[in-house]
Amino acid sequence: MFKNHRADSERHMHDASMLQMNTSLIDSGIEPANAVRPPVPPFTRETAILKVRNAEDAWNSRDPGKVSLGYTLDSRWRNRSEFLTGRAEIVSFLERKWQKERDYRLIKELWAFDANRIAVRFAYEWRDASGNWFRSYGNENWEFAETGLMRARHASINDLAIEESDRRYRWPLGRRPDDHPGLSDLGL
Repeated sequence: MFKNHRADSERHMHDASMLQMNTSLIDSGIEPANAVRPPVPPFTRETAILKVRNAEDAWNSRDPGKVSLGYTLDSRWRNRSEFLTGRAEIVSFLERKWQKERDYRLIKELWAFDANRIAVRFAYEWRDASGNWFRSYGNENWEFAETGLMRARHASINDLAIEESDRRYRWPLGRRPDDHPGLSDLGL
């Protein structure tokens, strides 16, 4: 029994070490064959909330390559009326998106979760090339592989024109500060 406990302990240490190494490689843009992006399914409320915040942070970086690393190599997307498959299409889509949607700031919030699925609601603010401001509201349904990489994303989004004075997201570009209100706190 002691020997099995030691073997289990060594296996867990090895798994944790591999997870840390894979995460570091992914974060630096390298995709190992057995990439893992924690947290991994099955999700708890806490790990689902963390997964949502990690996605929000990646999208707020506005770095298509970095964002794409959260998805499986063959990830399938529906974004509004556009259908995508694979990271190359995801990167191309995000490059176009952020050329159009300037000064992009996003907040996501957990709506529901199951073992390997998460539903979120979100809102983001952006301006077009003419300086017109918008707030885009949406819902996403996500499905994850056992590695924690998203293999399916279905997004429905509506745009609302707003005045610059109606903006609610005024933090510097990049990650939303921890003390900035979320969607529910903002009444959105």
